[in-house]
This record gives sequence, structure tokens and C-alpha cells, in this order.
Amino acid sequence: MTELRGASVLLRSTVREDVPALADIRATPEVRARWRGGDDLAADMAADLEDPGIRCLTIGHRQRTVGMIQWHAEEEPDYRHAGIDIFLDPAVHGRGLGADAVRTPARHLVDAHGHHRLVIDPAADNTAAIRCYTRVDGLLMDLLAEELVR
Repeated sequence: MTELRGASVLLRSTVREDVPALADIRATPEVRARWRGGDDLAADMAADLEDPGIRCLTIGHRQRTVGMIQWHAEEEPDYRHAGIDIFLDPAVHGRGLGADAVRTPARHLVDAHGHHRLVIDPAADNTAAIRCYTRVDGLLMDLLAEELVR
């Protein structure tokens, strides 16, 4: 089991017993509007746990589950990088926990896995996420072809 400690958060490997609490957080309107998923969020999350290409870590703060962060890695030498996705309980937004939760696996991915590029790609209108990621350091913005203003 992986366990990573941040300044305020504890990240540990997500297990099936975490799914109900995490699905409840994903079902909040603020999170649901930003994260993919069908009608059965618990089933979607269980599928992520079974995917060998995704590493899911439950975010804990003060003995309480407050979200999840996951990462995946592209190991092809010419394109090697890792990507991070996170969701956090809206009840703890604005406390710096998101930045701590992103910074912690970022250090792990650089130090333990040797990645030199990390990608996290919030929606352009997700100002809370953009503020959070900017506090960690960098920011990747994306553009879909249909969003291009001509």
C-alpha cells in the first residue's frame, strides 16, 4: 500500500472500502460538474481501481476522507510523463488542501519515478482548480477543436 504524507494531507492507496465515501464526494454538485462519470459513480470508481494504468490515492485530512487524487504514466521514452487528476470535497475547499494534495504526489513522481514532466489539465472555467494548480507551480491549459474562436 502506498502512503504519502503532505504538510496537511495523508495520501494512501484507495481501497474498495473507500468507494462509498468517495462516490458521495463525487456526487456533490461542485465535483459532479467537473468530473466524468455515468450514473453509477461507485461503479465508475471501482473500475478505476481495477485499471492497472491508474494509481488512485485517497486524500485524508484529520482522520477524514476528503477526496481522491489519481495518476497515470506514459512510459514511452519519447513522450514520458505523468498525469494527475484530483477531486476534493467542496466542504474543504479554500484551505490549501488541494495544493498540498497535488504537490505531494508530484514530488513522488519526480523523486521516486524520475518523471520530468507532469500534466494536469483543468477545464478553462474551473477557476478554483486553476488557482490551486498555479499555487503548486505550473499550469497546462487545453483547447478542444470546437472551442477554438476563429
